[in-house]
Amino acid sequence: MRILLVEDDRTIASGLEYSLQQDHFETILCYDATSAKRVLAERLSEVTLCIFDLSLPDGSGYDLCKIVKERSDIPVIFLTAIDDEVNVVMGLDMGADDYITKPFRIRELLSRIKSVLRRYNKQAQTPSNFELENIRINTLEGKVYKNGDEVLLTALEYRLLLIFANHVGQVLSRNQLLERIWDVAGEFVNDNTLSVYIKRLREKLEDNPQEPTLIKTVRGLGYKVGD
Repeated sequence: MRILLVEDDRTIASGLEYSLQQDHFETILCYDATSAKRVLAERLSEVTLCIFDLSLPDGSGYDLCKIVKERSDIPVIFLTAIDDEVNVVMGLDMGADDYITKPFRIRELLSRIKSVLRRYNKQAQTPSNFELENIRINTLEGKVYKNGDEVLLTALEYRLLLIFANHVGQVLSRNQLLERIWDVAGEFVNDNTLSVYIKRLREKLEDNPQEPTLIKTVRGLGYKVGD
């Protein structure tokens, strides 16, 4: 993984470059916005993540972030010596993924880097479409279609269906479903409520809700979608 590091303080830059390389990252180091823009123009496809100092002698990290986000979907972390909420919010609004205020511990920065990369890798691995028999889920639109016609689901019904779609062929116990719904919905869902949502999903998606072929009950164990 290659990190583009843009930092005008050469002492800080050298220390960061050394630490990143010790943690098995390759680095491209720039001390100003001009050289960074040249790298972004010629070598952006080689870069996995960018770390930009906000204040540069010939520009700002904001400008560089804008260039990156217009051309690619790679993460950007800001370094800032100004613990100022307005600057932080402006950077995040521009598409930055995280920021860290100087002075900071290198282990904290490395932890932030790995957290952002995990988030991006998870997003990249999430398919934009799921096909379950005659049901299609478009996760980019947040819509569900049956035989080509849109089916209107509540937010929790949609989330429950996504859980099944991400675990095709696996038997999911009621407890597993309740734990996952709690995680994504941020609200309490009890066992009786889960039964209601399973029933509603079947009524909306199954050809014959009384004899479901999509969301099947595995007696004594839980539910299963797909073989």
